[in-house]
Amino acid sequence: MLDPGKPSFTPKKSKPCVVMFVGLQGSGKTTTCTKYAYYHQKKGFKPALVCADTFRAGAFDQLKQNATKAKIPFYGSYMESDPVKIAVEGVETFKKENCDLIIVDTSGRHKQEVALFEEMRQVSEATKPDLVIFVMDSSIGQAAFDQAQAFRQSVDVGAVIVTKMDGHAKGGGALSAVAATKSPVIFIGTGEHMDEFEAFDVKSFVSRLLGMGDLSGFMDKIHEVVPMEQQPELLQKLSEGNFTMRIMYEQFQNILKMGPINQVFSMLPGFSSELMPKGGEKESQAKIKRYMTMMDSMTNEELDSTNPKLMNESRMMRIARGAGRHYREVLDMFEEYKRLAKIWSKMKGLKIPKKGDMSALSRNMNAQHMSKVLPPQMLKQIGGMGGLQNLMKQMGSNKDMMGMFGDK
Repeated sequence: MLDPGKPSFTPKKSKPCVVMFVGLQGSGKTTTCTKYAYYHQKKGFKPALVCADTFRAGAFDQLKQNATKAKIPFYGSYMESDPVKIAVEGVETFKKENCDLIIVDTSGRHKQEVALFEEMRQVSEATKPDLVIFVMDSSIGQAAFDQAQAFRQSVDVGAVIVTKMDGHAKGGGALSAVAATKSPVIFIGTGEHMDEFEAFDVKSFVSRLLGMGDLSGFMDKIHEVVPMEQQPELLQKLSEGNFTMRIMYEQFQNILKMGPINQVFSMLPGFSSELMPKGGEKESQAKIKRYMTMMDSMTNEELDSTNPKLMNESRMMRIARGAGRHYREVLDMFEEYKRLAKIWSKMKGLKIPKKGDMSALSRNMNAQHMSKVLPPQMLKQIGGMGGLQNLMKQMGSNKDMMGMFGDK
C-alpha cells in the first residue's frame, strides 16, 4: 500500500536539477519548499528558490523571508504577473550561478480549478523539471485520493510530501495519495520550524497510523536520554503495564530532555492532544513543570501506588497547598495520570528488546494483542479483526513489516 513500486528521482550534487512543487493553497507548500532546500543544503547541496506563485498576495514575501532565514538564494518579482516568465528566468539565473538544486514554488488555489492546472502545465513545460513534488496536508483524509489524482493527471507527479504530521492528524490520506499518483512519499513535515522535516520511513508511519505512537523512535530516544542504569528498570515497568505517579514524573523529566517536545509526544502511545495542543509547545512545557511541582509535594506512598482510590480529596487538597496550586489543577493532573495508566496497561506483556529495535519489539505482538491496543473505533474503521489481518497480509511482501505485527 505504501510502496508504489518505484523509487523517487533523487537530486545529485554538482548537476543542475529542477524540482517543481505543486499543491493546494494552505497545504504548507511554500514553507515545505524552504524546508526541502534547507534539508539538502545540510547535505552539501547548493539550493535556490524560485517564487512562481503570482496568485497569492504575500507569497513572494513569505518565500523571501523563509529563504533569507535559511540563507538560501531566491528569485521572484513584485511587478511581473506571468508565473511562466518568472519560473524560466529564475531557473536560468540559478543555472548560471551553478546551483545544483533549483526549487520552483507554484501557485495554489483553495480548490482544484482549471486555471490552476493550466498554469501548472505551462510552468512545467517551460522549466522541464526533473521532479514534480505534490505537497499534501495530512488532515484532508479521504479527499486526498481525488486531489492527488487531479494533480497527477495535469502534471507528472513523481513524489509526495505530507505536511502537518505533528501528532494530531494521522495522515491516512497519504495512502490514498500514493495510490493515486503511483509516487512514493519522500518526506513528512512535522511542525512549523525549518528542521521539523524528516525523510519518510514506512515502519514509523504505519506505526503512527495505527495509533501506536512511534515506539521505535521512542525506544531510541529512551536509550539516548535515560541513564544506562535506569533503562532496564524503566523498560521492565513498561512491559509489566504498571504505571505509577513516580514513573510519570520520571517520564516528564526525560521528555523535557528529549525535545522538540511535540515530536516526542507524537511518539508516545496515549500522550494526548490535551496535554500537547497544536502550536502550544511552551504552554505544554509549562504544564509539565507545574505537574512536576505538584508531584514534589506528594509522599513516597502516593508516588509509588498503583491504586487510584488512594488519592482522596484531603490528600489532593494537601498537595495543592504544598505546591501553591489550585485544587482543580491537582485534579487535572490525576485525570491525565489515570488516562495514561490505562493506555500503558495495554502494553503489558510486551517483550522489549535491549536496543529498541522495532521489528524485534513488534514480533511479540500478534493480531490479538494488536486488536487490544488499537482504539475500538480505529479497529472498526479497518474492518475489525478480519480487516486487521488483511492489512497485515498486504504488508506481508515486506518481511520487516510483518515483523512489525508479529509472526502469527
